Amino acid sequence: MPQKKYERLIIALSVPLALLLILVSSVGILTPDFYSRETFNWATQCTAQDIADLFIISPLLIISSYLTYKESKAGMLIWSGIIVFLIYTFSIYCFAVHFNSLFIFYCLVFGLSVYSFAIFLYCRLTAVKRIGFSSKAPVKETGIFLIFLGVLFYFLWLSEIVPAVISRSFPKGLTETGLLTNPVHVIDIAVCLPGLIITGILLLKKKHLAVMMATPLLVFCATMSVSILVLIIVMKMKGLDSDLTATAIMGTLTLISLLFLTKFIKSIES
Repeated sequence: MPQKKYERLIIALSVPLALLLILVSSVGILTPDFYSRETFNWATQCTAQDIADLFIISPLLIISSYLTYKESKAGMLIWSGIIVFLIYTFSIYCFAVHFNSLFIFYCLVFGLSVYSFAIFLYCRLTAVKRIGFSSKAPVKETGIFLIFLGVLFYFLWLSEIVPAVISRSFPKGLTETGLLTNPVHVIDIAVCLPGLIITGILLLKKKHLAVMMATPLLVFCATMSVSILVLIIVMKMKGLDSDLTATAIMGTLTLISLLFLTKFIKSIES
């Protein structure tokens, strides 16, 4: 199949993906007691994620899809970062939210996101003409930033997990959500944080694959930080404990991610 057809397939997958995302987030927000099987804490987190998905992620997905359709290199890279975010969040919906009427739709969003990103990688790795970046791209700085993020969150998660393992108890957050394990801990420790650190190291070595993945990962980091900020605000409104330090950290990470992302986009060679 020619390269162009693969890129059109990406857009074809984005239309149902956007519609499904709007559907599931709207139902979660507008249906009273939709998350009634969850603990109050976990239900609040689910609702906060629905709000972020509907008002932030859905518009970004639609806009970046349109830009990709217009053959914008920056649009395609931003789109791929949104897809990574959807893979992350909907793996949690699929495995850590009690079975409900949207289960099949969660699976569809998760599956479409996984295959969309696989097609994106195929397009970029087999493209005759690679997406190039000028010397102004903050390659070294982004590499250091991604390594720092990976180490930082390893420290944060292990500071919760290790004491609980030693004392044969449960981490506080796990007790509040009522889950068997924390899905964020699982995905981050097993996949996400190693990916950030490895990409950061390869960026320091200026490997092309890492440079190409820098923009999607920066989009992922920025959207994830904004999503956590939405969570903190919603939890505060619901009367749950919210850490001002965490708010400051997430706000700072968002700004840094957006700064490097802007520089990468500006350095894309036509």
